[in-house]
Amino acid sequence: MTSAISIAFGGVLRKHREQAAMSQEALAHETDVHRTYVSLIERGIRNPTLDVVFRLADALAIPPSTLVGETEVRLKRRRK
Repeated sequence: MTSAISIAFGGVLRKHREQAAMSQEALAHETDVHRTYVSLIERGIRNPTLDVVFRLADALAIPPSTLVGETEVRLKRRRK
C-alpha cells in the first residue's frame, strides 16, 4: 500500500532527477540500485532506506535534507 509520504517523496525525487537531466537508469547506476527500484520509489510504491536517500541525494548533487524538506512541503500542501 502506498502512503502519502511515499508518493510525495517519489514526486520530489522525480523532479530533481529530471532537473539533473538523468534517466532512471543513470540514477540507478550512480546509486548502485536497480532501475526498477528507482521507478518504484518515484511511483511511491517502495520506501528507500536512509542509506539510499543519501546516495540518491549525492548522485543528484543535492543535500539529503532537500529531498526530505521538499517532501514535507508537499505533504503540507496535500493536507490543506
